[in-house]
Amino acid sequence: MPLVLQASAVAISGRAVLIEGPPGSGKSSLALALLDRGAGLIGDDGVTLTVQGKCLIATPPPNIAGLLEVRGVGLVRHDLAEPAPVALILTLGGPAPERLPATPIVRRTIAGIAVPVLPFDPGTTVAGLRAEWALAVHGLAFKPASLCPTDAPDNKA
Repeated sequence: MPLVLQASAVAISGRAVLIEGPPGSGKSSLALALLDRGAGLIGDDGVTLTVQGKCLIATPPPNIAGLLEVRGVGLVRHDLAEPAPVALILTLGGPAPERLPATPIVRRTIAGIAVPVLPFDPGTTVAGLRAEWALAVHGLAFKPASLCPTDAPDNKA
């Protein structure tokens, strides 16, 4: 059964990054920064998650598909990315993240799937580039042969 989560989501090299946080924490701004760096939009302020094999697949909720809120500008249309397996959750708006995150990184279980979670401060410089590095270092890896194989590893990229 699909689950709708209040978060933004982008696809980077076939892997989804969920961006969660309270209103005004910078979810849409971080998504916009990642889109500017070549990521694909899955959903802004809402994402549908379904289980496929050992993965959560992120897709846009139909009522907001292709819409992105650009603060001070309004709602804009953007091309959608293909559905992607969730590899990382960035959490905005909480306590200041540690300079070096604890290892192993904390994971949250959603619908039976454990996903790495990283506190993230988008207000500092080069937020898009730092988010890409967070995915590269802490995100789940998936075999490129299929969207989400049933034997997907639980290791880091």
